[in-house]
Amino acid sequence: MVSNATAGLTCPSPMKPTSNGIFQGDNPLQFSLPLAILQICLVVVVTRGLAFILKPLRQPRVIAEIIGGILLGPSALGRSKSYMQAIFPPKSLPVLDTLANLGLLFFLFLAGLELDPKSLRQTGKRALGIALAGISLPFALGIGSSYVLKETISKGVNGTAFLVFMGVALSITAFPVLARILAELKLLTTDVGRMAMSAAAVNDVAAWILLALAIALSGTGKSSLVPLWVFLSGCIFVVCAILIVPPIFKWIAQRCHEGEPVKETYICATLAAVLAAGFVTDAIGIHAMFGAFVIGVLIPKDGPFADSLVEKVEDLVSGLFLPLYFVSSGLKTNIATIQGLQSWGLLVLVIFTACFGKIFGTLLVTLLCKATLREALTLGFLMNTKGLVELIVLNIGKDRKVLNDQTFAIMVLMALFTTFITTPIVMAIYKPEKRKRMADYKNRTIERKNPNTQLRILTCYHSARNIPSIINLLEASRGSEKREGLSVYALHLMELSERSSAIIMVHKARKNGLPFWNKSQQSDANHVVVAFEAFRQLSHVSIRSMKAISSMLGMHDDICNTAESNRAAIIILPFHKHQRVDGSLETTRSDFRLVNRKVLEHARCSVGILVDRGLGGTTQVAASSVSYFIMVPFFGGCDDREALAYGVRMAEHPGIRLRVIRFIVEPESMGEIVRVNIEAASSKLRSSDEEFLAEFKQNMAKDDSIKYEEKLIRNAADTIAVLSELKRCNLFLVGRRPECEAALDLSRSDDCSELGTVGGLLTSPDFSTTASVLIVQQYKSGASPNLTLQMEDESPDKDSESN
Repeated sequence: MVSNATAGLTCPSPMKPTSNGIFQGDNPLQFSLPLAILQICLVVVVTRGLAFILKPLRQPRVIAEIIGGILLGPSALGRSKSYMQAIFPPKSLPVLDTLANLGLLFFLFLAGLELDPKSLRQTGKRALGIALAGISLPFALGIGSSYVLKETISKGVNGTAFLVFMGVALSITAFPVLARILAELKLLTTDVGRMAMSAAAVNDVAAWILLALAIALSGTGKSSLVPLWVFLSGCIFVVCAILIVPPIFKWIAQRCHEGEPVKETYICATLAAVLAAGFVTDAIGIHAMFGAFVIGVLIPKDGPFADSLVEKVEDLVSGLFLPLYFVSSGLKTNIATIQGLQSWGLLVLVIFTACFGKIFGTLLVTLLCKATLREALTLGFLMNTKGLVELIVLNIGKDRKVLNDQTFAIMVLMALFTTFITTPIVMAIYKPEKRKRMADYKNRTIERKNPNTQLRILTCYHSARNIPSIINLLEASRGSEKREGLSVYALHLMELSERSSAIIMVHKARKNGLPFWNKSQQSDANHVVVAFEAFRQLSHVSIRSMKAISSMLGMHDDICNTAESNRAAIIILPFHKHQRVDGSLETTRSDFRLVNRKVLEHARCSVGILVDRGLGGTTQVAASSVSYFIMVPFFGGCDDREALAYGVRMAEHPGIRLRVIRFIVEPESMGEIVRVNIEAASSKLRSSDEEFLAEFKQNMAKDDSIKYEEKLIRNAADTIAVLSELKRCNLFLVGRRPECEAALDLSRSDDCSELGTVGGLLTSPDFSTTASVLIVQQYKSGASPNLTLQMEDESPDKDSESN
C-alpha cells in the first residue's frame, strides 16, 4: 500500500535541456530550451502587440505587459488545459521563473542606476512632505483594509506580514512609470512635474525599505528573532556596500574616458558584482534583487561608465527577460477566483482605499504648500501610479504564502486600474495653459523690411551625422559685418523611449527646463556640443546647444515652442533620408518625416528642410576655405521669395557665388500646362514678386558674386531641362510652394509633399546631382491651406506614397 501511494505521488521527471529533433521522434516542447525560446517569443509578441494597440491611449508599456501576462495566464488563454500543458506545463515553470528573476535582478540594477542619491539630498521640504504624506496615509489605510480582507478571504495568513505587505502595496509610487507619463504629457518641466519626480524618488527609496521589512517579517522561521536578524543583516549589507562599492567604481569610472570604449573587464566585473550582491541578499533572507538595486544606486552616474553599462545590459534584459516576469505574475493571477458579490466588493474597497489614500494624502499636503486645487489633484493622481515594483511586492507576498490566489488577483487588478486611469485623468483635469507667447515679434521670416536685423535660426538634428553639413550651412548664413549678426539655437532631438537610458537622460536634464539646456561641464564633453562650441569661437556666431526629449508624436510641439520662445525666424530640419555611398537617398526613420510635416503645419515662423548630400564634405569647412556655388530657381510666390532672401544673405560670404534663375512661362504656351485655380491671387502675387525682384536687382548691381538670369519655358519638360543644366552646384535653395503653373505641373517620382514639386524633383533618383537641397516654406499668418497637400490628399494614390 505504501509503495502504491508513493507511486501515485511521483513528481514528473525534470526536463532535459535540448531535444534530438522532430525527425528522431522528439517533441521540442518536452525540452526546456526550445520551450523557453517559444515562451519568450510568445511573450514578446503579445506584450509588444498590446503596447502598439495602447499607444494611441498614451499608456505606459507596463500596462501592456501586465495585461499580456494576465491574458497568457489562467484568466484567459490558460482556461484551455491543452494550451497550459503545451506552452506552460508545471515542470517548465522553475526554468521560466529563474529566467524571469534573473531579468528582474538586472532590471533592478538598471533601476538603481536611474536613481541619483545626490538628487535625493537636494529634495526640498515640500517634496519631502508630499512624499511622506503619500506614503503614510495609504500605508495606514492599507493596514486597515488588510483587517477586512483577513476576516473574509485571507483567513489563516501570517498577520503581521500581511499587514505590512498590504501597507507597502498601497503606498508605492512607480518612479520609472511616472517619469514616462510626465514626459509623454510634457509635464516634466512644470511645477507639478518637478514636484512629482522629486516626491516619487523619495517614495521609491522608502518603498524598498518597507519591502525589506515586509520580507523580513514574512519568514517562516520558528524563532521570533529571525525577522530581526534578517533586517539587521540587510542593514549591515547596505552599510558595507556604501563603504566599499563607491570607491571601487569611482576608480573604474576615472579610467573610462569620453569617446573611448569601456574595457570589457570593467563591464564583466560590474555584472559579476551585481550577481554576487544578489547572492548575499538572497542568503540573508531578503530577495536577490535588493543587492542588485543597491549596487546600481551606488555606481557613480558621471562619465561614460554608467551609460556604457546601460547600453550593454538594457536591451536584452528589458526586451526579452523582463517580460517573462510579467508572465510569471500572470500565471499566478486567476481573475476567476474573484467570485460573488463579496469578492468584487472587496476589489472596489481595495481600489478606493488605494486611490483615496494616495490622492487625499498628497492633495492635503500640496494644498498646505499653497498650490492650486487643480495642481494638488493632478499631483495626487500622478503619485497614485503603480508599476513593476508593485508586482514585485505582490509576487514576493504570493511566493511566501502571505497572499492567497484571490487576494493576489485583487491586488494585481488594483495596480492595473490605478495606473491605467492616471494618464486620461491627468489630461482631463490638468491642461496647462499654453506658454504665454512672447511679444509678437515681427521677424518670423528671412524676408523682411530691414535685412540688417539679427537673424535667429533654430537648427535641429537627430545624430552626429547631420552636424558637418549643418555647421557648414550656418557658416554660409553668417552674412556681412554690417548686419546685426547670426544667433543659432542647435536643438538635439532625442526620442523618449521605453529604455532605461531614456529615463536616466530625463532625470539628468529635467531641471533645466524644456528644451534642456546643456549647462553642466559634463555635457561639454559631448563631441557634438564641442563641435558647435568650436564653431562659435571661430566664427563669432552666438550659438546655444540644447536638447529636447519627447516622443515622436509630440516632438513637433517641442520644436515649435522652442522656435517661438527664442524668436526664431526659420527652423531648419534634417530630411528623413540620408545619402548612401552610391549617392542614393535611404530612409533613416519614417517617423522623422511625420515630425517634419507637423512642424511645417504648426510652426509660426519659416521652415526649411535640408536634404543633405554632404554640403562642404564630411567635415567642418573653415571660413577662409568656403567655396560654394548656390543656385536659386525662382518661379514666384512667398516661398521662392524666402529662398531668394536666404540666398542673398549667403552671397554676402566672400566664398559664395549665387546664381538666380527666374522661370517665365511663355504666354502662348499657357494652354499646354495643367492649370490650378489660383487666378484670384495671381495678380497680387505677381505684384509682390515684381517688387521683391526689382529691389533685388537694384542691390545685386553692386555685388559681383550674384548672377541673375531669366528663362522662358513652355511646359514642365522645359523646366526639367533647365534645372538639369544647373545641377553642378553645391546647394539648391528652393521654395516649397512655387506659384507657377509650370512648377506645379512637374511630375514627381518620389512623392514627398513636404518637399514640394521642385524639391521633390531635385531629390528624386531620376535627377542626378550631388548638390544638397534646402526647401524653404515662408511663414504667413493666416495662410490658406497648402495647395500641394490639397492635391495630394485628393489623389487616389495617397496611401501608396513611399517613405
